[in-house]
Amino acid sequence: MKHNFNAGPSILPKEVFEEASRAIVDFNNTGLSILEIGHRTPLFEAVMDEAVSLVKELMKLDADKEVLFLHGGASTQFFQLPMNFLSKDKKAAYLDCGVWGTKAIKEAKLFGQVQVVASSSDRNYSYIPKEYQIPNDAAYFHYTTNNTIEGTQMQSIPKSDVPLIADMSSDILSREMDFNQFDFIYAGAQKNIGAAGVNLVVVDKNFLLKANSSLPSMMDYRVHIANGSMLNTPPVFAIYVCLLTLRWLKKIGGIPAIEKLNNQKASLLYSTLEKSSLFHLPVKKEDRSFMNAVFTMTDSSLEKDFLSLCRREGMIGIEGHRNVGGFRVSMYNAMPMSSVEALTELINEFINTYSS
Repeated sequence: MKHNFNAGPSILPKEVFEEASRAIVDFNNTGLSILEIGHRTPLFEAVMDEAVSLVKELMKLDADKEVLFLHGGASTQFFQLPMNFLSKDKKAAYLDCGVWGTKAIKEAKLFGQVQVVASSSDRNYSYIPKEYQIPNDAAYFHYTTNNTIEGTQMQSIPKSDVPLIADMSSDILSREMDFNQFDFIYAGAQKNIGAAGVNLVVVDKNFLLKANSSLPSMMDYRVHIANGSMLNTPPVFAIYVCLLTLRWLKKIGGIPAIEKLNNQKASLLYSTLEKSSLFHLPVKKEDRSFMNAVFTMTDSSLEKDFLSLCRREGMIGIEGHRNVGGFRVSMYNAMPMSSVEALTELINEFINTYSS
Protein backbone atom coordinates (compact mmCIF):
# COMPACT_ATOMS: atom_id res chain seq x y z
CA MET A 1 0.00 0.00 0.00
CA LYS A 2 1.20 3.50 -0.83
CA HIS A 3 0.90 6.44 1.57
CA ASN A 4 1.16 9.73 -0.31
CA PHE A 5 2.77 12.47 1.80
CA ASN A 6 3.76 14.61 -1.20
CA ALA A 7 3.67 18.37 -0.65
CA GLY A 8 1.92 19.05 -3.95
CA PRO A 9 0.45 18.08 -6.26
CA SER A 10 -0.83 15.96 -3.46
CA ILE A 11 -3.31 13.40 -2.28
CA LEU A 12 -7.00 13.77 -3.15
CA PRO A 13 -9.95 11.70 -1.91
CA LYS A 14 -10.29 8.30 -3.60
CA GLU A 15 -13.88 9.02 -4.58
CA VAL A 16 -12.77 12.20 -6.34
CA PHE A 17 -10.31 10.23 -8.47
CA GLU A 18 -12.97 7.66 -9.29
CA GLU A 19 -15.63 10.18 -10.26
CA ALA A 20 -13.16 12.29 -12.24
CA SER A 21 -11.93 9.24 -14.14
CA ARG A 22 -15.49 8.31 -15.08
CA ALA A 23 -16.12 11.85 -16.28
CA ILE A 24 -13.11 11.67 -18.60
CA VAL A 25 -14.90 8.90 -20.48
CA ASP A 26 -18.52 9.97 -19.98
CA PHE A 27 -19.50 13.15 -18.14
CA ASN A 28 -22.89 12.89 -16.42
CA ASN A 29 -24.12 10.28 -18.92
CA THR A 30 -23.88 12.76 -21.79
CA GLY A 31 -21.72 10.56 -23.99
CA LEU A 32 -19.12 13.34 -23.89
CA SER A 33 -15.88 13.60 -21.93
CA ILE A 34 -15.41 16.40 -19.41
CA LEU A 35 -12.29 17.15 -21.47
CA GLU A 36 -14.30 18.00 -24.56
CA ILE A 37 -17.45 19.77 -23.43
CA GLY A 38 -17.80 23.44 -24.32
CA HIS A 39 -17.00 25.73 -21.45
CA ARG A 40 -19.86 28.08 -22.33
CA THR A 41 -22.45 25.32 -22.49
CA PRO A 42 -24.99 24.67 -19.73
CA LEU A 43 -23.05 21.48 -18.91
CA PHE A 44 -19.97 23.32 -17.72
CA GLU A 45 -21.75 26.43 -16.52
CA ALA A 46 -23.45 24.17 -13.98
CA VAL A 47 -20.04 22.90 -12.84
CA MET A 48 -18.72 26.44 -12.37
CA ASP A 49 -21.85 27.67 -10.61
CA GLU A 50 -21.86 24.78 -8.15
CA ALA A 51 -18.13 25.11 -7.43
CA VAL A 52 -18.51 28.83 -6.69
CA SER A 53 -21.58 28.18 -4.55
CA LEU A 54 -19.79 25.51 -2.50
CA VAL A 55 -16.80 27.78 -1.84
CA LYS A 56 -19.15 30.47 -0.56
CA GLU A 57 -21.04 27.96 1.59
CA LEU A 58 -18.00 26.22 3.09
CA MET A 59 -16.19 29.50 3.80
CA LYS A 60 -19.41 31.21 4.98
CA LEU A 61 -18.68 34.20 2.77
CA ASP A 62 -20.86 37.28 2.91
CA ALA A 63 -22.49 38.99 -0.06
CA ASP A 64 -19.52 41.32 -0.60
CA LYS A 65 -17.21 38.47 -1.58
CA GLU A 66 -16.63 37.34 -5.18
CA VAL A 67 -15.19 33.90 -6.02
CA LEU A 68 -13.02 33.26 -9.07
CA PHE A 69 -11.33 30.19 -10.56
CA LEU A 70 -8.36 31.46 -12.56
CA HIS A 71 -5.57 29.97 -14.63
CA GLY A 72 -2.22 29.23 -13.08
CA GLY A 73 -1.11 28.66 -9.51
CA ALA A 74 -0.54 30.99 -6.61
CA SER A 75 2.69 32.25 -8.18
CA THR A 76 0.61 34.09 -10.77
CA GLN A 77 -1.03 36.02 -7.95
CA PHE A 78 2.37 37.18 -6.71
CA PHE A 79 2.38 39.69 -9.59
CA GLN A 80 -1.29 39.94 -10.55
CA LEU A 81 -2.25 41.21 -7.10
CA PRO A 82 0.21 44.16 -7.01
CA MET A 83 -0.47 44.85 -10.70
CA ASN A 84 -4.06 45.53 -9.68
CA PHE A 85 -3.58 47.28 -6.33
CA LEU A 86 -0.07 48.74 -6.18
CA SER A 87 1.71 51.54 -8.04
CA LYS A 88 4.92 53.57 -7.81
CA ASP A 89 3.26 56.07 -5.47
CA LYS A 90 1.76 53.39 -3.19
CA LYS A 91 3.25 51.12 -0.54
CA ALA A 92 2.33 47.56 0.37
CA ALA A 93 3.26 45.77 3.59
CA TYR A 94 4.49 42.17 3.52
CA LEU A 95 5.36 39.58 6.15
CA ASP A 96 8.36 37.44 5.16
CA CYS A 97 8.07 33.99 6.71
CA GLY A 98 9.40 31.72 4.00
CA VAL A 99 10.20 31.06 0.37
CA TRP A 100 6.75 31.88 -0.97
CA GLY A 101 6.52 35.15 0.92
CA THR A 102 9.96 36.09 -0.40
CA LYS A 103 8.86 35.37 -3.96
CA ALA A 104 5.70 37.44 -3.50
CA ILE A 105 7.78 40.36 -2.19
CA LYS A 106 10.11 40.17 -5.19
CA GLU A 107 7.21 40.39 -7.65
CA ALA A 108 5.46 43.21 -5.76
CA LYS A 109 8.58 45.38 -5.95
CA LEU A 110 8.13 45.51 -9.73
CA PHE A 111 4.98 47.60 -9.26
CA GLY A 112 5.48 49.78 -6.20
CA GLN A 113 7.05 50.25 -2.80
CA VAL A 114 7.22 47.26 -0.46
CA GLN A 115 7.76 47.42 3.29
CA VAL A 116 8.71 44.12 4.92
CA VAL A 117 7.21 44.55 8.38
CA ALA A 118 8.95 41.49 9.82
CA SER A 119 10.99 38.47 8.74
CA SER A 120 12.01 35.17 10.29
CA SER A 121 14.91 34.69 7.89
CA ASP A 122 17.36 35.17 10.77
CA ARG A 123 16.52 31.65 11.99
CA ASN A 124 15.89 29.94 8.68
CA TYR A 125 12.17 30.73 8.84
CA SER A 126 11.67 28.38 11.79
CA TYR A 127 9.20 30.67 13.55
CA ILE A 128 6.46 33.23 12.90
CA PRO A 129 7.27 36.82 13.96
CA LYS A 130 4.83 38.08 16.58
CA GLU A 131 5.73 41.70 17.25
CA TYR A 132 5.42 43.94 14.21
CA GLN A 133 3.56 47.04 13.12
CA ILE A 134 1.51 47.23 9.94
CA PRO A 135 1.71 50.77 8.52
CA ASN A 136 -1.68 52.47 8.30
CA ASP A 137 -0.82 54.02 4.94
CA ALA A 138 -0.19 50.67 3.23
CA ALA A 139 -2.34 49.76 0.24
CA TYR A 140 -2.61 46.27 1.75
CA PHE A 141 -0.91 43.79 4.08
CA HIS A 142 0.10 40.42 2.60
CA TYR A 143 1.10 37.23 4.37
CA THR A 144 1.25 33.47 3.81
CA THR A 145 -0.95 31.50 6.17
CA ASN A 146 1.03 28.25 5.94
CA ASN A 147 4.64 27.88 4.84
CA THR A 148 4.82 24.58 3.01
CA ILE A 149 8.60 24.35 2.78
CA GLU A 150 9.55 25.53 6.27
CA GLY A 151 6.65 23.92 8.14
CA THR A 152 5.27 26.99 9.92
CA GLN A 153 1.69 28.20 10.15
CA MET A 154 -0.02 31.41 11.27
CA GLN A 155 -2.33 30.46 14.12
CA SER A 156 -4.32 33.71 14.22
CA ILE A 157 -5.45 36.43 11.82
CA PRO A 158 -3.40 39.65 12.10
CA LYS A 159 -5.32 42.72 13.21
CA SER A 160 -5.02 45.67 10.87
CA ASP A 161 -7.01 48.59 9.50
CA VAL A 162 -5.54 48.13 6.03
CA PRO A 163 -6.84 45.57 3.50
CA LEU A 164 -5.79 42.05 4.49
CA ILE A 165 -4.38 39.70 1.84
CA ALA A 166 -3.60 36.01 2.40
CA ASP A 167 -1.90 33.34 0.35
CA MET A 168 -3.69 30.23 1.65
CA SER A 169 -2.35 27.81 -0.93
CA SER A 170 -1.37 25.06 1.47
CA ASP A 171 -4.01 25.26 4.18
CA ILE A 172 -7.13 26.58 2.44
CA LEU A 173 -10.33 25.02 3.87
CA SER A 174 -8.32 23.02 6.42
CA ARG A 175 -9.44 24.89 9.55
CA GLU A 176 -12.14 27.24 10.69
CA MET A 177 -11.53 30.98 10.51
CA ASP A 178 -13.46 34.12 9.67
CA PHE A 179 -12.70 34.31 5.96
CA ASN A 180 -14.73 37.51 5.74
CA GLN A 181 -11.96 39.36 7.56
CA PHE A 182 -9.86 39.11 4.41
CA ASP A 183 -10.12 41.49 1.48
CA PHE A 184 -8.34 39.08 -0.83
CA ILE A 185 -7.53 35.36 -0.56
CA TYR A 186 -5.77 33.20 -3.12
CA ALA A 187 -4.79 29.55 -3.19
CA GLY A 188 -3.37 27.12 -5.69
CA ALA A 189 -5.75 24.16 -5.80
CA GLN A 190 -3.27 21.29 -5.84
CA LYS A 191 -2.97 20.69 -2.09
CA ASN A 192 -6.41 20.77 -0.48
CA ILE A 193 -9.06 21.56 -3.05
CA GLY A 194 -8.23 20.00 -6.40
CA ALA A 195 -5.79 19.43 -9.22
CA ALA A 196 -2.92 21.63 -10.36
CA GLY A 197 -3.65 24.28 -12.97
CA VAL A 198 -6.34 26.38 -11.33
CA ASN A 199 -6.19 29.06 -8.68
CA LEU A 200 -8.99 30.00 -6.28
CA VAL A 201 -9.42 33.73 -5.63
CA VAL A 202 -11.82 35.33 -3.14
CA VAL A 203 -11.96 39.11 -3.36
CA ASP A 204 -14.03 41.73 -1.59
CA LYS A 205 -16.08 43.98 -3.88
CA ASN A 206 -15.12 47.06 -1.87
CA PHE A 207 -11.43 46.29 -2.23
CA LEU A 208 -11.93 46.03 -5.99
CA LEU A 209 -12.92 49.70 -6.03
CA LYS A 210 -9.26 50.48 -5.28
CA ALA A 211 -7.94 48.60 -8.30
CA ASN A 212 -5.81 50.36 -10.89
CA SER A 213 -7.27 51.33 -14.24
CA SER A 214 -5.83 50.48 -17.67
CA LEU A 215 -4.94 46.89 -16.88
CA PRO A 216 -4.60 44.09 -19.43
CA SER A 217 -7.93 42.26 -19.52
CA MET A 218 -6.42 38.93 -18.47
CA MET A 219 -4.86 40.58 -15.40
CA ASP A 220 -7.92 42.57 -14.31
CA TYR A 221 -9.97 40.83 -11.60
CA ARG A 222 -12.99 43.00 -12.42
CA VAL A 223 -13.05 41.67 -15.97
CA HIS A 224 -12.83 38.08 -14.75
CA ILE A 225 -15.73 38.68 -12.36
CA ALA A 226 -17.82 40.22 -15.12
CA ASN A 227 -17.16 37.11 -17.22
CA GLY A 228 -17.80 34.56 -14.49
CA SER A 229 -14.22 33.20 -14.56
CA MET A 230 -14.67 32.49 -18.27
CA LEU A 231 -12.99 35.45 -19.95
CA ASN A 232 -11.20 32.81 -21.99
CA THR A 233 -11.33 29.01 -21.86
CA PRO A 234 -10.88 28.07 -18.20
CA PRO A 235 -9.03 24.95 -17.00
CA VAL A 236 -12.20 22.89 -17.27
CA PHE A 237 -10.98 19.59 -15.86
CA ALA A 238 -9.10 21.18 -12.95
CA ILE A 239 -12.22 23.13 -11.96
CA TYR A 240 -14.31 19.97 -12.18
CA VAL A 241 -11.90 18.20 -9.83
CA CYS A 242 -12.26 21.15 -7.45
CA LEU A 243 -16.02 20.73 -7.56
CA LEU A 244 -15.74 17.03 -6.68
CA THR A 245 -13.36 17.80 -3.81
CA LEU A 246 -15.64 20.52 -2.46
CA ARG A 247 -18.58 18.12 -2.60
CA TRP A 248 -16.53 15.56 -0.66
CA LEU A 249 -15.60 18.13 1.97
CA LYS A 250 -19.20 19.18 2.45
CA LYS A 251 -20.33 15.54 2.67
CA ILE A 252 -17.93 14.70 5.50
CA GLY A 253 -19.04 17.68 7.56
CA GLY A 254 -17.26 20.67 6.07
CA ILE A 255 -14.42 22.66 7.61
CA PRO A 256 -15.24 21.87 11.28
CA ALA A 257 -15.01 18.13 10.60
CA ILE A 258 -11.81 18.31 8.58
CA GLU A 259 -10.15 20.60 11.12
CA LYS A 260 -10.79 18.05 13.86
CA LEU A 261 -9.23 15.30 11.72
CA ASN A 262 -6.27 17.48 10.73
CA ASN A 263 -5.58 18.30 14.38
CA GLN A 264 -5.63 14.61 15.28
CA LYS A 265 -3.23 13.69 12.47
CA ALA A 266 -0.75 16.43 13.31
CA SER A 267 -0.92 15.80 17.06
CA LEU A 268 -0.19 12.10 16.59
CA LEU A 269 2.80 12.72 14.33
CA TYR A 270 4.35 15.49 16.41
CA SER A 271 3.92 13.63 19.71
CA THR A 272 5.57 10.56 18.18
CA LEU A 273 8.55 12.55 16.96
CA GLU A 274 8.89 14.44 20.25
CA LYS A 275 9.36 11.35 22.36
CA SER A 276 12.74 10.36 20.87
CA SER A 277 16.03 12.24 20.80
CA LEU A 278 16.67 10.66 17.39
CA PHE A 279 14.48 13.35 15.80
CA HIS A 280 14.74 17.11 15.84
CA LEU A 281 11.81 19.44 15.25
CA PRO A 282 13.26 22.81 14.16
CA VAL A 283 10.03 24.85 14.22
CA LYS A 284 8.88 26.56 17.42
CA LYS A 285 6.07 24.47 18.89
CA GLU A 286 3.43 27.22 18.77
CA ASP A 287 4.21 27.89 15.10
CA ARG A 288 4.22 24.32 13.79
CA SER A 289 2.14 23.63 10.71
CA PHE A 290 -0.67 21.10 10.91
CA MET A 291 -0.33 20.62 7.14
CA ASN A 292 3.43 20.19 6.68
CA ALA A 293 5.55 18.73 9.48
CA VAL A 294 9.30 19.17 8.97
CA PHE A 295 11.97 17.38 10.97
CA THR A 296 15.57 16.19 10.82
CA MET A 297 17.60 13.53 12.57
CA THR A 298 20.03 14.48 15.32
CA ASP A 299 22.47 12.02 13.75
CA SER A 300 22.39 12.87 10.05
CA SER A 301 24.07 9.57 9.17
CA LEU A 302 20.78 7.83 10.02
CA GLU A 303 18.73 9.82 7.52
CA LYS A 304 19.41 7.43 4.64
CA ASP A 305 18.38 4.46 6.75
CA PHE A 306 15.13 6.14 7.76
CA LEU A 307 14.36 7.20 4.19
CA SER A 308 15.05 3.68 2.91
CA LEU A 309 12.70 2.23 5.52
CA CYS A 310 9.99 4.70 4.53
CA ARG A 311 10.33 3.89 0.85
CA ARG A 312 10.27 0.16 1.53
CA GLU A 313 7.02 0.57 3.47
CA GLY A 314 5.34 2.68 0.78
CA MET A 315 5.77 6.12 2.38
CA ILE A 316 5.93 8.46 -0.61
CA GLY A 317 7.13 12.07 -0.71
CA ILE A 318 8.62 12.49 2.75
CA GLU A 319 11.96 13.94 1.61
CA GLY A 320 12.41 17.50 2.81
CA HIS A 321 12.48 20.38 0.34
CA ARG A 322 15.89 20.90 -1.26
CA ASN A 323 16.19 24.29 0.50
CA VAL A 324 15.67 22.76 3.94
CA GLY A 325 16.72 19.09 3.81
CA GLY A 326 15.64 16.50 6.32
CA PHE A 327 12.07 15.29 6.04
CA ARG A 328 8.64 16.74 5.40
CA VAL A 329 5.32 15.01 5.99
CA SER A 330 2.38 16.72 4.31
CA MET A 331 -1.01 15.94 5.83
CA TYR A 332 -3.55 17.73 3.68
CA ASN A 333 -7.31 17.34 4.00
CA ALA A 334 -7.54 14.09 2.01
CA MET A 335 -4.78 12.37 3.96
CA PRO A 336 -6.48 9.57 5.96
CA MET A 337 -5.67 9.03 9.60
CA SER A 338 -4.64 5.48 8.74
CA SER A 339 -1.66 6.74 6.72
CA VAL A 340 -0.41 8.88 9.60
CA GLU A 341 -0.88 5.95 11.96
CA ALA A 342 1.15 3.74 9.60
CA LEU A 343 3.93 6.32 9.50
CA THR A 344 4.04 6.72 13.27
CA GLU A 345 4.23 2.93 13.68
CA LEU A 346 7.19 2.95 11.33
CA ILE A 347 8.80 5.80 13.30
CA ASN A 348 8.37 3.84 16.52
CA GLU A 349 9.94 0.82 14.85
CA PHE A 350 12.90 2.94 13.82
CA ILE A 351 13.21 4.36 17.35
CA ASN A 352 13.24 0.88 18.87
CA THR A 353 15.90 -0.27 16.44
CA TYR A 354 18.29 2.67 16.68
CA SER A 355 17.82 4.16 20.16
CA SER A 356 20.15 1.63 21.72
